[in-house]
Amino acid sequence: MHQDQSTLPRPLPWLAALAMLGLVACASTPPPMSELAVGKAAVERAAGSAGEAPGEMAMARDKLARANVAYANKDYTLARQLAEQAEADAVLAEAQARSNRSAKALSEVQAGLRQLRSEAARP
Repeated sequence: MHQDQSTLPRPLPWLAALAMLGLVACASTPPPMSELAVGKAAVERAAGSAGEAPGEMAMARDKLARANVAYANKDYTLARQLAEQAEADAVLAEAQARSNRSAKALSEVQAGLRQLRSEAARP
């Protein structure tokens, strides 16, 4: 029994196109909205530390700006990475600022102790 080609069901071209679209949609990287928001919030929170940790703050701001450019260019993977790095740099800036303030306070306490010792040692 030989079946005529014209009687076989023909695949629907739109069904194949729809399946391909579904695969492409699943494979694409979603926009890093939350990462950008968290990075921005971290940079804004650490802005008060800018004077005490200028290098770290400059890196955080630069990476956040680059993340926004990557996002605008739809390079979501790079945008996500840069936003996460900006957050880390902002956290580092805050920690560095706290460390600098602590070191300054310690230095002032030590200077005060030296002064008290020298006054106590006077006859």
